[in-house]
Amino acid sequence: MSFRSQPKGFATKSIHAGQDPEQWKSAAVIPPISLSTTFKQDAPGEHRGFEYSRSGNPTRNVLEQCMAALDNAKYGLTFSSGLGATTAVLTMLSSGDHVIMGDDVYGGTNRLIRQVASRLGISATFVDPTKLGDIKAAIKPETKLVWIESPTNPLIKVSDIAAVSKLCHEAGNIIVAVDNTFLTSYFQRPLELGADLACYSLTKYMNGHTDVVMGGITMNCEDLYNRLKFLQNAVGIVPSPFDCYQVNRSLKTLSLRMEQHQKNSIQVAKFLESHDFVEKVLHPALPSHPQHELALKQTYGYSGVFSFYIKGSLKHSSAFLKALQLFTLAESLGGYESLAELPSVMTHASVPAEDRKTLGITDGLIRLSVGLEDADDLIKDLSRALDIAAKA
Repeated sequence: MSFRSQPKGFATKSIHAGQDPEQWKSAAVIPPISLSTTFKQDAPGEHRGFEYSRSGNPTRNVLEQCMAALDNAKYGLTFSSGLGATTAVLTMLSSGDHVIMGDDVYGGTNRLIRQVASRLGISATFVDPTKLGDIKAAIKPETKLVWIESPTNPLIKVSDIAAVSKLCHEAGNIIVAVDNTFLTSYFQRPLELGADLACYSLTKYMNGHTDVVMGGITMNCEDLYNRLKFLQNAVGIVPSPFDCYQVNRSLKTLSLRMEQHQKNSIQVAKFLESHDFVEKVLHPALPSHPQHELALKQTYGYSGVFSFYIKGSLKHSSAFLKALQLFTLAESLGGYESLAELPSVMTHASVPAEDRKTLGITDGLIRLSVGLEDADDLIKDLSRALDIAAKA
């Protein structure tokens, strides 16, 4: 079996959606960067679509239109970071509202819920997003939002987005938001599976060059769009025009980059699974993954980020990470370069220790972001580092 077949036209949309030269007086083929913070009005209160750059910007509009098209969505909004997008979603809620969160999420999302949203009177229940029964049991009359990642970070669990969306919508007026950062709109389109919001850290694969911090949300519901558009302006969590230009540029090669990330990561994952000093590999393309069949049914492929357990203790995982030469020891993911990190002390250090233990975020869990280098070179780097770690 294989992943779902990608419909034709994605690459064409990434290059042309929102990019019409006729929208500019100069007929520029590449959308210009509009750095102006303010715009001339024809009369008091009469403008041509733009008045102040926080409220709206021509370069940002181009990116938002293109981003929405790639998700087959009606609307797209961009924010100053991935967490900025998450903040906008949470800001739609009020004191007394309840949120259901996946138990295995990005450390920054976990911190935002536990240490910020909780102080504002928003309560949260963390559940395993792969267990529909647990999600159903967690729903309360005051539940307004279900937030899941699929796949999750860093344990790479895959949720049944269609089933979760159906359950929540039948239970009441609950917004289903899916963090789609790991797969992008190229490999998974949550809105087509029933989700209300597809949320992104555009910093990662969508930009793909490790030089921009930005977030994004796509949706089909006009009411959600209007609420989030208001908050984008009212809360002020907007990206710069230059960064919007950068991400808009990067979307033009998204399909090419994601295909190569997938090829490389599968080769690397298969190598790791065969290595004696590796305990377990968590990659949805491998038949050994617990949600492998669901991943094949739900997605169009897989990206370059996955995790594995190395044998031994913190001493061995540290020796492995320090011995790497092509993989850089650093947080983040989704760039053309390969990265490696130890979630227990890096990206997920803010998750309570007891929760890390329960989830399996141990000192032996290593997360890789496989880049666009030659796969054989990456495998040689990993092999050498594993040999060094085994002797530590």
